[in-house]
Amino acid sequence: MSWLRDLFLQDSVGHALFVFCLVTVLGMVFGRIRVLSFRLGVAGILFVGLVFGHFGVSIDPMMWEFARDLGLILFVYSFGQEVGPGLLASMRKQGLRLNLLAAGVVLSGGVITLVLHRFAGIPLAAAAGLFSGATTNTPSLAAVQQSLKFIPEYTDAVGQLPSVAYAMAYPFGVIGVILVMGGLRLALRVNPRRVAEEVEALKEKETPRLAGIDLEVRNPDLDGIPVSRIVSMVGGSVVISRLTRGMRAQEVPRAKTKIRLGDRLHAVGAPEMLEKLRSVVGVEISIDLTEAPSGFTSRRIVVTRREILGKSVQELNLRETYGLVVTRIIRTGTEFSPRAGFRLQFGDELRVVGKAEAIDRLAEDAGESGERLSQAAVVPMFIGIALGVILGSIPLKIPGSSVTFRIGLAGGPLIAAILLSRIGKIGPLVWHVPPGANQMLRTIGISLFLAAVGIRAGAGFVETLLRGGVSWILGGMLITLVPVLLASLVAVLVFRLNYLSLCGLLAGSMTNPPALAYANSLAPKSDEISMAFVTVYPLTMLLRLFTAQALVLFFS
Repeated sequence: MSWLRDLFLQDSVGHALFVFCLVTVLGMVFGRIRVLSFRLGVAGILFVGLVFGHFGVSIDPMMWEFARDLGLILFVYSFGQEVGPGLLASMRKQGLRLNLLAAGVVLSGGVITLVLHRFAGIPLAAAAGLFSGATTNTPSLAAVQQSLKFIPEYTDAVGQLPSVAYAMAYPFGVIGVILVMGGLRLALRVNPRRVAEEVEALKEKETPRLAGIDLEVRNPDLDGIPVSRIVSMVGGSVVISRLTRGMRAQEVPRAKTKIRLGDRLHAVGAPEMLEKLRSVVGVEISIDLTEAPSGFTSRRIVVTRREILGKSVQELNLRETYGLVVTRIIRTGTEFSPRAGFRLQFGDELRVVGKAEAIDRLAEDAGESGERLSQAAVVPMFIGIALGVILGSIPLKIPGSSVTFRIGLAGGPLIAAILLSRIGKIGPLVWHVPPGANQMLRTIGISLFLAAVGIRAGAGFVETLLRGGVSWILGGMLITLVPVLLASLVAVLVFRLNYLSLCGLLAGSMTNPPALAYANSLAPKSDEISMAFVTVYPLTMLLRLFTAQALVLFFS
């Protein structure tokens, strides 16, 4: 068994890979353990790494640094690809209010972090780690680790402080936001399910739902008349989306399709306009053409065409124009039921049902077939990462100061990914990374990074915890609680935000998926919470990254 001992103890490529794989697997298992309805998730890798480091497991310094930086690059690039398309769109209309509140949460957390450093004697590197852990924000921990290398006082011991502080603050970072949500529910005396019903009723009032009707053509004057002319007879406010003729399969009628006596039609529109259409066409029938056998199929379409960006599902009229039904919209990994006013962004994934040829036409007009894009474009991805590394290496100088800094491997690939995801496509190069591939890159990247920093920080974790752990934990609790309480007061008293949107705001501004899951459980049939979460998520993540870097670079 000496070969196994050598693999675990000797410095080598095989040894490093073995340790990283072992820490990652055990961390993932540990992160899935539920304690009081909470899970650590991917952060479990950091805690397992701390245990390994505490018991003397080490890795060759060159291999350790390579794994840490590679993981960081993969993570921030894939993250930038995810949030980039929706960054500007999230600032429109109600999104502006939510993002102002979320920005307040982030910046007030940064101010409290500085206060703890200046007046509580917590080292800045540790305070920055508390800032990351108290908000369960692992990307900002990566930004802190990267930025510390640019300060003159950097040593290996200083480099370990953020990871140790992050681990101390993380548990209450998860629980604290949920406690605030529960406390607000009691203080405001709200019933989340009733709030959900009221919100949905208000939306239906603002955007009346369309109805459908099935008709049989009995008017002989319509025989041979194109669909477009029949629609114009009733004012053009209805759409004929399906046509059945005799024993033939259903089809999606085009504007020039001629109607014959005896045809069966399915039309969509406002109820009063459908009644007008019925009086023109013939009689209503009891057969539901939408349920009849039709040879329809289901596919994924990824939005990449600029022509439809910013348009709502209602404005596109997919059911009427293509005879397609949108069953789900997926953005930043979150699924939504299609809503009339939901505006599309680059990279949104639409799950559509309809005829194969109609889906092909939509793919040409709206973007790309998800099945084709699932073959990840490797060349654009590596070009984007290389451009990000170059961008992160450019020295920047603050005007009127002798301080020179670089945005590094945390900032460079992130900015490159955001910009490229906004461009979308240059010639044959499609910068979009499919959701599945993007999720895999992000998971691999953050796993490598957390395993690396956990192993290195584990050597001094217990000593640091015993020496100053209580004050650090209390500091992390302040960074968690104070910003969300202040934001909640402003949201309720000034902006009159409903409870569900407030919960989504708090979970998103603290980048706290367990809090989002808890909030969704309060009103499982409403997507109001997830909508608020997704609205603030892109800006919040960027602000947390740059605030964490600013804490280290400008206040050291």
